Amino acid sequence: MSKPTYEELVHHCQILKAQLGTFEGTQQLYQNGQRQLTRLLNNLPGVAYRCSLDDNLRPTLEFVSRGSIELFGVAPEYFTDQHTNVMETLAHPDDLAFMHREQQAAIVGRRPYKLHYRVRLDDDSRKWVWDQGECVYDEFDRPTHLEGIMIDISAQKLREYELVQENQKLQGSLGDRYRFGSIIGKSQGMREVFKLILKASKSDANVIILGETGTGKDLVAQTIHEQAGSHGPYVPVNCGAIPANLMESEFFGHKKGSFSGAVRDREGYLAAADGGTLFLDEVGEIDHSLQVKLLRALESKLYTPVGGNAPRSSNFRLIAATNRDLNEMVKEGKMRSDFFFRLHVLPIHIPPLREREEDFPLLCAEFMGRFLGPGASIPTIPGKIRAAFDRHPWPGNVRELQNVLERYLTFGEMVFSDFGIQSADSSHDLDEAIEAATECSNLGEAMDIVERHIMLKALERNHWKKGNTAKDLGLNMRTMQRKLKKHGI
Repeated sequence: MSKPTYEELVHHCQILKAQLGTFEGTQQLYQNGQRQLTRLLNNLPGVAYRCSLDDNLRPTLEFVSRGSIELFGVAPEYFTDQHTNVMETLAHPDDLAFMHREQQAAIVGRRPYKLHYRVRLDDDSRKWVWDQGECVYDEFDRPTHLEGIMIDISAQKLREYELVQENQKLQGSLGDRYRFGSIIGKSQGMREVFKLILKASKSDANVIILGETGTGKDLVAQTIHEQAGSHGPYVPVNCGAIPANLMESEFFGHKKGSFSGAVRDREGYLAAADGGTLFLDEVGEIDHSLQVKLLRALESKLYTPVGGNAPRSSNFRLIAATNRDLNEMVKEGKMRSDFFFRLHVLPIHIPPLREREEDFPLLCAEFMGRFLGPGASIPTIPGKIRAAFDRHPWPGNVRELQNVLERYLTFGEMVFSDFGIQSADSSHDLDEAIEAATECSNLGEAMDIVERHIMLKALERNHWKKGNTAKDLGLNMRTMQRKLKKHGI
């Protein structure tokens, strides 16, 4: 082979120089592209990453974006300098098996992976991350890298957890579709009450429960306390049963010697309810002077016992109830407007029983079951009595229904005389009772039938007052009680 001429060498050098320039240009373009991509990834929310994979599909981090500072509290170098999969050291141990299984299944299945798992930080706090990525394969279809992004989803997971807890609380407290704690009902009015109880249980706001006597305002208050998960006490107070001159002492307590009869220091209702719930039933019975002092205690959480000088603190949640029209009381000057507005933050209206027709079968079954005891067969209420229930105005509401049903189970249908229903026993006249007695096999049984009939008629005549009935029949109370027991009345 002949040696190249000088001109040929120069030409080859020029070609090589041109190729080198093209390579350097390409390299420069590549480096510029890498810098732009890195800058973009560093400004993304969350953490972008790239891992190399070994033959056993174990990942080693090669690149981590600067989002790691905000998400994990450490610089990217913390991950890349160790040449291992540092994510596994951060991930919660209970989630590692799931992570490996899902990630390897995605690699083998040639599909993206989406993982939700927990990470533990240096301050021992926890975060939830959403990790989404996919595998990169070489020209021989071998998996070589994982590329993805991780985002903090702790707030979303916390809300999901709260919803699950709320649902479990609701399901657990309902027991079935129509029970919420100790409260029973499926009518639209009671479903609204259930919703407001849940709302109140998630807040520390003051609650005012409004409803007629006997509607169960105390049950609603206690259910709110229980559903709130408070570890403090539940302190019910019947304001209508406290004499006016003792109200301040009952609420705030007193020091020894502060008034006649104060022989020792005594804690009041506010101290007893510290950390829990103070339930004020018949709150409309509180006089003006005490309203002012309670208002201060509600606003500052401070109060002073009667005869004391040093203020004390009580962190309680207030629930009040009344069957009165508080707006009208404010207009009449019987309640301070500022005290009214402090109470009237979250009102809950309990419908009267006459507006809860759908709830009657549930309530009847519940009350009779309580009276008869666990496992007892619940008797069917005759149709004529159910019809009378529908006509009755139920001024005593649920409490009246409970009392009526207990009397029914004890005495039979004669308790419904006030409802315009005559019992089978009282509808027979004396002649019919005597006729029934003549069919008996002995004189004792016949006399029992007549005696029972006479006693039932006397009880009805005296409105079921045993003392008056005994006097009417010329019996002493001991004999009256013995005969009632004998005849199963």
